Amino acid sequence: MNEKSWKWRKEVFYFDKKGDTVICKVCPHNCNIILGGIGFCRSKVNDNGTLYSIAYSNPCSLSIDPIEKKPLFHFLPQSKTFSLAVAGCNFRCLNCQNWPISQVSPADTENYELLPEKALDLAFDNDCASISFTYSEPVTFYEYIFDIACLAKERGMSTVLVSNGYINEKPLRNLTRYIDAANIDLKTFDEKKHFELTKGHLKHVLNTLKILRDEGVWVEITNLIIPQWSDDMDIVKRMCEWLAENDMSYFPLHFSRFSPMHKLKNVPATPVSLIKNACNIAKESGIKYVYMGNIHGDKGENTYCPECNKLLIERNGFSVFENNIVSRKCRFCNCVIDGIWNKK
Repeated sequence: MNEKSWKWRKEVFYFDKKGDTVICKVCPHNCNIILGGIGFCRSKVNDNGTLYSIAYSNPCSLSIDPIEKKPLFHFLPQSKTFSLAVAGCNFRCLNCQNWPISQVSPADTENYELLPEKALDLAFDNDCASISFTYSEPVTFYEYIFDIACLAKERGMSTVLVSNGYINEKPLRNLTRYIDAANIDLKTFDEKKHFELTKGHLKHVLNTLKILRDEGVWVEITNLIIPQWSDDMDIVKRMCEWLAENDMSYFPLHFSRFSPMHKLKNVPATPVSLIKNACNIAKESGIKYVYMGNIHGDKGENTYCPECNKLLIERNGFSVFENNIVSRKCRFCNCVIDGIWNKK
């Protein structure tokens, strides 16, 4: 283990002891970790019967992004977010676009030394409206994001979780007190394919969506359409119907186009026609706000009023060119548009 990973290590908030073995309770893997062992996420270590996070204050990536990049289209549009990532993930996605940092340990990356207070200072200094935990999997550096989010709440800074949603209920409910928005990557609505693609079970992600809904966190969902993996339109329909039946029809749904990468380099890019078909299915199922991702210039990133169908927000890439939402309402028909449009 690289010594740099130990400087700011922190005891994990949720774990049980069983002799010298520790059982991590942060995510549904519930890893049993022997003395000196490391968890599935590669960021938690059993040191003498205590579970420590080596992700704490060890970000490997820092950047200033438009909030639309997360993607979040109904949360503080045209604002900047301070993006922060630590190496590690509790999934093994075959299609991972950030695999050089997500599929390694914080001990294996070049890291910044950034305590929570300093992260807040940098966000404010760069005129950001929020801090986003993103690019790798924030659940794996839970203690770090929790401490940052607590400070952010005290100082009036919004926080964003960009996650696969693979987290146990207790840590999630505690975190929701300090998280303002989340984008959850719903890989596919088929349990078998989900596990083959990620090594995680779909049911836990669905439970996360229900908890975020109940706790009042603003949620947007990304569904990557991968040929041969998640391109079955019957499954897409089932997913959209489940969202509508579970009072999530107001969650914006982003259908994203796949490009060959990581362990799926031999899989072709997603046909644009397939993304459009998925969008039509979502709208027919009652999803109010549907978007196309990784397809620029086709109006699929625009927001339209669900009542009068007038153009509300015109986007191209991560840029916003027009915004016709006034005081949370459509300026044309006065319909309330779901989202968080201004800082409180």
